[in-house]
Amino acid sequence: MAQSYDLIVIGAGPGGYVGAIRASQLGMKVAVIEKDKPGGVCLNIGCIPSKTLINEANQFATIPRLKEVGIKIDTQEFDYKKVFKKSRNAADTLSSGVNYLLKKNKINLISGTGVLSAQGEVTVDGSDTYQAKNILLATGSRPREIPGFKFDETDVLSSTGALLMESLPKSILILGGGAIGVEFAHILNAFGVRVHIVEMLERILPLEDAETAQVLHKSFTGRGIAIDTSVKATAMKRSRGKLSVSFESKDGATSTKSYDKILVVTGRVPNTGDIGLDKLGIAADQGFIVAGDYYQTSVPGIYACGDMLPSPMLAHVASKEAEIAVEHMAGKHTPAAIDPATIPGAVYCEPQVASFGMTEEQVKERNIDYKKAVFPYRGAGKSVAIGHTEGIVKIIYGPAHGELLGCHLAGAEATELIHEVLLAKTAELLPEDVATMIHAHPTLSEAVMEAARTAEGWAIHA
Repeated sequence: MAQSYDLIVIGAGPGGYVGAIRASQLGMKVAVIEKDKPGGVCLNIGCIPSKTLINEANQFATIPRLKEVGIKIDTQEFDYKKVFKKSRNAADTLSSGVNYLLKKNKINLISGTGVLSAQGEVTVDGSDTYQAKNILLATGSRPREIPGFKFDETDVLSSTGALLMESLPKSILILGGGAIGVEFAHILNAFGVRVHIVEMLERILPLEDAETAQVLHKSFTGRGIAIDTSVKATAMKRSRGKLSVSFESKDGATSTKSYDKILVVTGRVPNTGDIGLDKLGIAADQGFIVAGDYYQTSVPGIYACGDMLPSPMLAHVASKEAEIAVEHMAGKHTPAAIDPATIPGAVYCEPQVASFGMTEEQVKERNIDYKKAVFPYRGAGKSVAIGHTEGIVKIIYGPAHGELLGCHLAGAEATELIHEVLLAKTAELLPEDVATMIHAHPTLSEAVMEAARTAEGWAIHA
């Protein structure tokens, strides 16, 4: 007889394991099916190990500053393999932590590949069958390949291959100037790799506000990172141990350059192709599951979350979607979906970039009446004290009542600072509320306060 649960979750990434734990807290009997390590891509070969590498890169990048105060460091014995091992230790530690949390919450972790076999039924590895009142699909996504640049994870790398490199190349081409591309560019440049970013669209970080993206572009080029936009890679060939790549720009100009390795980070593809969607008639569009309120699919009792849906491919989005889904299963009052205007974005290069809400380009496209307030990081005393003066805080707001429409930061600790303004947004506060709140001095958060004061017309340090 098949084992029965209140909820079966397929996938133990940031959507799956968070949803499972929340369901257990709400009194459900839960099982999670995972074919790899708990934690998913984010924890094992994504967010966590990459942030470990970024932290080590940031430490390495301080060496020139130490020379300014008379400290000399010999880097001849620098071994990137030790940096790599540190990143794997962080991932393994947190994966074990997720395993512990599942056990603590009395969730049955089933090892294997889960496939929908009937409504309310999941089969694992083609043999064992489990039944449930509800099923949450949380199988995530994988790196997208582009024609002519097939992943071999030796010469042509996906983000996974880049994270698992145990030694550094002398040069690398990064195809894709989005969040993942610029984070790897920051890491590799800090460790001395010659980096070239090529982006098909008009600028790097094309989903971010143009003004904050420009701060990063200027900083990167100042560090020696080559950036070409409105350019696409058309072909690749191997020659004498090098990878020769042909390019074509928007105006039709062509060129060829050589590299030791190529990193392709042009997007991700949802893992929805082989989990039984067709068998049950679950609606999908271009590989993404079509879901309604509370992230229910077209089949009653089956929900989805995270990268399987056409929502932002972010770990925190997956977690929140899963929470909403399982709270609805449990009959708990919950919003029907995430408000897109309250989703924070975070890019962890140096300088960091963070945002929520509409960009200035978007409010213009939608003919929304707006105003903006921009305050430079250098106006906050702490930025000067710590030597991180590059950056801006940009607030977009409605001119009539001051409603916060969006906020965009580029600079040190931007990924932390964004939440002050986001909290104001979710609490329906206005720039004047941020402007009049006492901020400790000296802090970088004073730049946020001053941006809000700029919106009110009385910035002190502008």
